[in-house]
Amino acid sequence: MTKGKRHSQEVEDRWLNVDEIRLIADLRVMHSKVDELYQVVSNLKRRHDDDAIHKYADQRVLSEDIDRVDELYMWFLRLKEQNRKRG
Repeated sequence: MTKGKRHSQEVEDRWLNVDEIRLIADLRVMHSKVDELYQVVSNLKRRHDDDAIHKYADQRVLSEDIDRVDELYMWFLRLKEQNRKRG
């Protein structure tokens, strides 16, 4: 399913095509990985204070991780805003 391509027919009224099935599978993987990341970060926060994280982290890698999470956060905010506009 390419960007912007939509089917006019509701999914309840037809079979899913291969691209739609791939999208659903990708979304399921994403949901799983977001939950996994949330659990890992929650455990880190519960077990260690921020000073210890900064002391023992590879600062370059930590900065890259923060940049990646920022990028994901901005994407999720765009999706949230689109969802809000759709009502």
